[in-house]
Amino acid sequence: MDFHVIKEEMLEKKKWVVAGVTAKKDRYGYKIWKILKENNYETYGVNPNYDEIEGEKIYHSIMDLPIKVDVLDMVVSPKHAMVTLDEAKEAGIEYIFFQPGSYDDDVVRKAQDLGFKYLINDCIYATLKRRDRI
Repeated sequence: MDFHVIKEEMLEKKKWVVAGVTAKKDRYGYKIWKILKENNYETYGVNPNYDEIEGEKIYHSIMDLPIKVDVLDMVVSPKHAMVTLDEAKEAGIEYIFFQPGSYDDDVVRKAQDLGFKYLINDCIYATLKRRDRI
């Protein structure tokens, strides 16, 4: 799998969901959601503990999203990632961007088995921060 090509494909996609979004501004679940929006991505948040953040509706599950998204950005623990992968497959999501700490060997194996195009060892927040400076 060519991770560079997959990353470029993901960056071209405009509909993203952040699993693990949070209202805590010092956390990556918030920072990633925010920077995607700032870079003109149509971005949704999923977290069963929130109904809204900053006036925007937050969904309790990927299955609750009002549209089909292209990319799932995973900012949850590996335990939660396992369940979220099943939801993503059912929702027809093709790409998974695993943030550091959201995966382990079992999660990656499951992503492979389910046929996702995915990224590990990378961070969308850092990628977009670099792009903003260029």
